[in-house]
Amino acid sequence: MENIINIFIRSIFIENMIFAYFLGMCSYLAVSKSVKTATGLGLAVIFVLGITVPVNYVLENFVLQEGALTWLGPQFANVDLSFLSFIMFIAVIASMVQLVEMVVEKFAPALYSSLGIFLPLIAVNCAILGGSLFMQQKEFLNIGEATTYGIGSGVGWFLAIIGIAAIREKVQYSNVPKPLRGLGMAFIITGLM
Repeated sequence: MENIINIFIRSIFIENMIFAYFLGMCSYLAVSKSVKTATGLGLAVIFVLGITVPVNYVLENFVLQEGALTWLGPQFANVDLSFLSFIMFIAVIASMVQLVEMVVEKFAPALYSSLGIFLPLIAVNCAILGGSLFMQQKEFLNIGEATTYGIGSGVGWFLAIIGIAAIREKVQYSNVPKPLRGLGMAFIITGLM
């Protein structure tokens, strides 16, 4: 249990996708103009990372790695499909993002229209693929650790985008020099965070 909590806290604060690895910066900066929109995208990222990392863990350990197909029979012990990992990870991510997009469009049309192109672009968000690739690199012992890492990484991304959105909303009412308004101030604030 202590290991799960450690993975969760590390993925949120120490190995934060935005602040430690600078992954997902394009949507982070583009959608962080309002807290409401940032919340919607942040929740979508938590959902996608929380589903895709464990699914990709199962895929990696029971299909793609060398010897992973031994559950099919001893004749598959030497099969190595690890060269397909990028393609398979992206396919899983794209399918989950498509599911999120359909759900958001159905149940929150205002959020769907305010997110615009950035909702389907989660599929190519480097933070999402980074979560699965870091999961692969960290060689977690079980699916529980992988799931914890995925959800923690999503929560870390969520907290980062909510933090910058709240600060950007407050800075709009400040006397900021004209050249620094908008993304200029967002870059400075992100650097300080």
